[in-house]
Amino acid sequence: MAILAIPKHVREGNQCRRARFWDKVSFICNTIMGDDTMSKVNYTEELTTKIVADYEAGLPVEDIALSVDRSVRSIRSKLVREGVYKAAEKTPAKKVGPSKKELLIELEGIAPFEVDGLSGATKTAISTLIDHFKGEA
Repeated sequence: MAILAIPKHVREGNQCRRARFWDKVSFICNTIMGDDTMSKVNYTEELTTKIVADYEAGLPVEDIALSVDRSVRSIRSKLVREGVYKAAEKTPAKKVGPSKKELLIELEGIAPFEVDGLSGATKTAISTLIDHFKGEA
């Protein structure tokens, strides 16, 4: 018969407290019954190789997640851990027309007043002012 090392302290959240009677009883029962909840494996080797093979074959992550009954986030995390996931490149948003700074410089050249206070104005408002002052000239 093996001797059990019954815990004297138990973690509760991020705090540690002395083990109570029922903590010790549950520890003994879990040890006898073989309830080892920490050793559960989420991904077996076969499942991992299937996921990696499907991803390298070009299947979308969403389809892989449906086929193995896991969330997309879980599959993506597993692929990142395996070192095969490549994130989709983000396309930068195209800006149409001149920037606000360029518009303020242009307005400063034609306006009869200081434009320092207009830095919070929208590009449309600044463009409207430029059109107005160009129309007067």
